[in-house]
Amino acid sequence: MTRYRAATSGRHYHLRVRGQGAPLLMLHGFSGDSSSWDEVARRLPGGFQFLALDILGHGQSDSPPDAASYRMEAVAADIIDLLDKSTSVPAHLLGYSMGGRLALFLALRYRSRFQSLTLESASPGLPDEESRAERRRQDEKLASAIENNGIERFVNYWERLPLWGSQSRLSNEILAAQRRQRLRNSPMGLANSLRGLGAGAQPSLWPELPGLNLPTLLCVGELDPKFRRINGEMLGLIPAAEMAVFESAGHNIHLEDPTAFCDRLRSFLSV
Repeated sequence: MTRYRAATSGRHYHLRVRGQGAPLLMLHGFSGDSSSWDEVARRLPGGFQFLALDILGHGQSDSPPDAASYRMEAVAADIIDLLDKSTSVPAHLLGYSMGGRLALFLALRYRSRFQSLTLESASPGLPDEESRAERRRQDEKLASAIENNGIERFVNYWERLPLWGSQSRLSNEILAAQRRQRLRNSPMGLANSLRGLGAGAQPSLWPELPGLNLPTLLCVGELDPKFRRINGEMLGLIPAAEMAVFESAGHNIHLEDPTAFCDRLRSFLSV
């Protein structure tokens, strides 16, 4: 487990590197960190070098005070610099939710560095400026609340969102571990992540999807209708895409059903 400085920006990122073999870069969702992939890494077979990153503003990576540092273009350039420090081999790329939007951006803008793309509950962003502007207003309101009220009040709010309703079936132990991980985040880091990496701040990637020529797996939960719809539309636009719908799972498939998720990922990666 190493703390790397990105040459492009001077920002420090926490990168957990484990195993040997084909590199697999893993990008977590908003308020997560690299530890959220531990169970996936444990369940996948040997033959991978797991590169699990704390995205800027999360976990043990830097949480700079300027929101511009968190722009998708800037964070993506940092990640490519870190990837180049770790391996010269094109990597498999896996991203969940916010990390999925970032992974899609990386795959589109840095095609030669990747050999496959797996998106879990992800999207290409919002399609028009009006919806992006409204999302930026919502994200700024939440960012200000995180800064003013602190991390615990944010986590209390976040855990009550209907998006996580399907997690009520999980054990108290799993939910408590997820809560502890979220509470370790920096209020400034999460707030600025919303401002820089939020769906309203990022460019719409919808027009670029027909040019994505990587083998692509779209993973969605049966109990997550919004993202089932979005990914159904993506499926029709990405030439080499396939979609997997996971029964009785919601937004966070790899937490709710790690066995099914890892089985499908293993098959896609042909290991």
